[in-house]
Amino acid sequence: MKKRKSGINGMMDRIFPPKYDFYEMLEGQSQTVALGTDALLTWFKKGILSDSEEIEKRENALDEMRHDMETHLMEAFTTPFDRREIYSISHQMGEILDFCVSTHKEMKGFDVGPDDAIISMANSLSKGMKKFSEAMLVLTKDPALSETLIREIRRSEHEIEKTYIDAMTKLLRGGDPFIALRKREIYHHLKDAGRSMGTVAEILHRIVVSIA
Repeated sequence: MKKRKSGINGMMDRIFPPKYDFYEMLEGQSQTVALGTDALLTWFKKGILSDSEEIEKRENALDEMRHDMETHLMEAFTTPFDRREIYSISHQMGEILDFCVSTHKEMKGFDVGPDDAIISMANSLSKGMKKFSEAMLVLTKDPALSETLIREIRRSEHEIEKTYIDAMTKLLRGGDPFIALRKREIYHHLKDAGRSMGTVAEILHRIVVSIA
């Protein structure tokens, strides 16, 4: 059961009942992103010559979900929380999958296989997005649990940042500048995906505060 809002927002909802369930839409998007990041990690583990259609399939599905939600967002008279936050958290989820797709395409194009650092960052990203999906699922039922999960997402972001710095330090001390250049692109995409994950966690935190 969703928590009933009080004050002016609750009064507006009683006068103008919400037409669309934006919580459900964002939950669906978060699950799609979690599946996409997991697909990237699975592809790394199987090798870059294995089938990789699942990653772009999830990105395309998310694009459709976001397009539908943005249409509803323009039509909605009321929203459960600030419509700018709804748009922003959805946009940042899209950025995460965009970075995953860029990673996938460039690894194939540059013939870069997954090393320990790449797998570690992808694992932290997948782990963090699973926590984010869980946090979205319980957002209205248990905001306190969502807040606990947000801290775990932030830890995953920090893991990615640390792995990135350590890997780049090692890479720049290596002997082949061409290998370093190619791998640096991959590392950077995964780091940026981690930062976008940190951003969705911050937006979710603001939402939790606004509805708690």
